[in-house]
Amino acid sequence: MYSEKFTESIRKVEAAREKNIAYEPARMTAKEKEDLLAAYHPDYKKEEFEILRIGPNKGEKVPHELAEMLQAHSRINPAEIDLSKPDYDVDVLVIGGGGAGSSAAIEADNAGAKVMIVTKLRIGDANTMMAEGGIQAADKPNDSPAIHFIDAFGGGHFAAKRELLYKLVTEAPEAIQWLNALGVEFDKAEDGTMITTHGGGTSRKRMHAAKDYSGAEIMRTLRDEVLNREIPVVDFTAAIELILDENGNAAGAVLMNMETKALLVARAKTVIIATGGAGRMHYQGFPTSNHYGATADGLVLGYRAGAKLLYADTLQYHPTGAAYPEQIFGALVTEKVRSLGAKLVNADGEVFMHPLETRDVSAASIIRECTTRGEGVDTGSGKGVWLDTPMIEKIGGEGTIMARIPAMWRMFAKYGIDIRKEPILVYPTLHYQNGGLDITPDGMTTNIANLFVAGEAVGGIHGRNRLMGNSLLDIIVFGRSAGRNAAARAKDVVPGTPTLEHVTKFEAERSAAGIEGDAVSPKLLPTYTHRDGKL
Repeated sequence: MYSEKFTESIRKVEAAREKNIAYEPARMTAKEKEDLLAAYHPDYKKEEFEILRIGPNKGEKVPHELAEMLQAHSRINPAEIDLSKPDYDVDVLVIGGGGAGSSAAIEADNAGAKVMIVTKLRIGDANTMMAEGGIQAADKPNDSPAIHFIDAFGGGHFAAKRELLYKLVTEAPEAIQWLNALGVEFDKAEDGTMITTHGGGTSRKRMHAAKDYSGAEIMRTLRDEVLNREIPVVDFTAAIELILDENGNAAGAVLMNMETKALLVARAKTVIIATGGAGRMHYQGFPTSNHYGATADGLVLGYRAGAKLLYADTLQYHPTGAAYPEQIFGALVTEKVRSLGAKLVNADGEVFMHPLETRDVSAASIIRECTTRGEGVDTGSGKGVWLDTPMIEKIGGEGTIMARIPAMWRMFAKYGIDIRKEPILVYPTLHYQNGGLDITPDGMTTNIANLFVAGEAVGGIHGRNRLMGNSLLDIIVFGRSAGRNAAARAKDVVPGTPTLEHVTKFEAERSAAGIEGDAVSPKLLPTYTHRDGKL
């Protein structure tokens, strides 16, 4: 199934395998990393960003595709929405049915609040489901939250909001126990001790996993808990605008049935945005590992209501997305593959970087290898480098791949590639939204009362780069926190007069700035068409 050029390159990889297993590449110096990122990482391409002309982050840069959505027309005409007769009336409205939204709903329900989840697809259709490698927590004798903090703070270029990162790492061990008690089937030794591994940028083995479908296992458990509690879930219904009260506090949302396009009003004392990421925006034309609904909706909803964004100019490009075959282009190849021993190898069979550098450095290294440093391996529709997966069984013994990363084996086996015997081709894929809405440690936005945010829609937890395993952790820590705090706050909220005046004001600001175009937002779903415009 491979071309002769492919086959020749594979032979070089195989010939060098024994030498490469024994070879330990040096880690880059701080200066080398800075120079590499500046030259090759997509976040540093000035021409791919533009300055916002309106809104709370006016004057700051964001990707072109996000700028269009943040400054677009609303999907509604406020004059046509009757807010006096809500279709739903709850204490806590959770927008998003992934891991963060489900965690928030569970804790809000625990606190006695009347809570409802609204999600534009189905509960569990989320990036949580796509996560593979594991979840970090410093719960072993040779580790501590302080060491976890240092790893994550440095990996995020010392840009994380310290109070958010502190919360993340100090509440991590309890988050693992909470998930374990709910029924998550973590990998464990015969004595019941949880098995942990390294991730890129970690100085300790603190990655807890359920083989290589950790996110799916966590999402399965959270979804079942939500349904078992009979928490109302409104599927296939998107939040398309926030509702505020006369004091500018969050007071609900305008919803749209994704099938009929009917508009509904949900009144709430507090609102939690847990809408996930933005991979399906395909910034800079990159493929993505994200689920179908990841279109930055929460950022748009919050921004038009006046909530500030933090680090919206920084994205994470996972270094190892599938580059071949085309059918799975961009699909995630978990970092766990490298933590188990596979190394990144160029077309000539040479290891060109340490396998567990941070994700931004790894992605930039691969891009460099496929451009100025070498040609990469031509896939016919792009470039890639080899991830030498047979190394895993050379190091860990026969059966390691099926025991530790069976989902990876199945993904490639569908296309006739046995990762136990042959390497796979990878290239960076758009993976994670580092930036998002700015929050305080209790999960509430910094400038809109009663509006909480959890999960990937939050900015600042990870700084400008995220370490593996800290996203599954943040959806639990900050999801639970948002649910508890939103429920507590709802007890003291006296409902005000609902209004969509902010939508009218935003449209006037847009007009005054001379912003043209017919784009409407939130995007809700990606559009994939042929060049002739036909599906």
